[in-house]
Amino acid sequence: MTDTFDVVILGGGSGGYATALRASQLGLSVALIEKDKLGGTCLHRGCIPTKALLHAGEVADQTRESAHFGINAELLGVDMKGVNAYKDGVVAGLYKGLQGLIKAAKVTYVEGAGTLVAPNAVEVAGTRYTGRNIVLATGSYSKTLPGLEIDGERVFASEEALQLDRVPASAIILGGGVIGVEFASAWKSLGSDVTIIEALPRLVPAEDADLSKQLERAFRKRGINFKVGKPFEKFEKTDSGVKVTIAGGETFEAELLLVAVGRGPSTANCGFESQGVKMDRGFVLTDERLRTNVPNVYAVGDIVPGVQLAHRGFQQGIFVAEEIAGKNPAPIVESGIPRVTYCDPEVASVGITEAQAKEKFGEGSVETYNYNLGGNGKSRILGTQGFVKLVRQKDGPVVGIHMIGARMGEQVGEASLIVNWEAFPAEVAQLIHMHPTQNEALGEAHLALAGKPLHAHN
Repeated sequence: MTDTFDVVILGGGSGGYATALRASQLGLSVALIEKDKLGGTCLHRGCIPTKALLHAGEVADQTRESAHFGINAELLGVDMKGVNAYKDGVVAGLYKGLQGLIKAAKVTYVEGAGTLVAPNAVEVAGTRYTGRNIVLATGSYSKTLPGLEIDGERVFASEEALQLDRVPASAIILGGGVIGVEFASAWKSLGSDVTIIEALPRLVPAEDADLSKQLERAFRKRGINFKVGKPFEKFEKTDSGVKVTIAGGETFEAELLLVAVGRGPSTANCGFESQGVKMDRGFVLTDERLRTNVPNVYAVGDIVPGVQLAHRGFQQGIFVAEEIAGKNPAPIVESGIPRVTYCDPEVASVGITEAQAKEKFGEGSVETYNYNLGGNGKSRILGTQGFVKLVRQKDGPVVGIHMIGARMGEQVGEASLIVNWEAFPAEVAQLIHMHPTQNEALGEAHLALAGKPLHAHN
């Protein structure tokens, strides 16, 4: 039995379903194949549930600190069953909405594990789906380290951690990147004693160094322990939990270990290699138009080397659908993709770091400005600390915006426009920013960099 479509998509996560919806809008016939649940990691085991967990933690912190605002309230405890019900309710609502969208778009939705069996065909349980174009969108999985078996009892990856029916009394988190610091932040807020171990010299090592410094300061203040610059060496189970040894022999003990060492591409046993698709350590290699080396086979999302973010997957999916439909879309600029780490304080950035800018333009050709949120009325009201850092090419446009503080993730939209439209500080300085908002901090930073600071020192 065989069916032929304009586009056959393998994987129904952020990248896959965005391809399906856009391709359908453009009048193409689409088959979308997913072995698990529509929405993939992001919706069910990633972005959405972790942010819900972080928000529950924020509510706990606000309750604890309510006296500071003259409100008498006390935190009687954390009901993890209730937290999970709230989190799962958010996911369920979005999942239902997404299923409705795919149905309305008249996409042929196929449940089951698909394998690429020809350069133009995917097989699911004996049925072959032939596509004039194939889009590979099989997503990613939580990586671990040799000797660390994820068992869901003592050793967890993020997926298992989201299913926990209790707040761990103590936890060691291996990895100080996005996933590690988000879980550390959430669990600390919910009452856990947390230690992060990061082999690289700083937390969130992919971000601008100034952001790392401020985050470390904030985490120290919150009582979140961390060890940086010391790789993991040994793991043992103890009577009461786990024991971890790092380089230099220092040991840490806790109830459980969360392994947050990044995500790998889910491409094993999908038939990609046997059809001649060029791979590198499990990743699918593409050109800037997301084409693989096999004609009419594209790849999107976490299996394509680069930042593993849901919104990158969405954008790549839209791009590929438009490419297939002959719309000739502009290639995606990877450095222009916004990034947010939703810990407390939030870390948000778009564009390149100061170090990357100096490498690109030369040491003396880069200007930076840090605007402290201490001068921002709304941030003062919220009681948050942090800054907005601008990086510009001397006498040129702003090439990077790096922010830290409560709710800074909500400011990354304008930051993204500024960097991607290559705005000059003087151009942004002309725009009026609402007072009092945290958004004003972006306006103030650009005013200062344009040489006319209002509530800041130049």
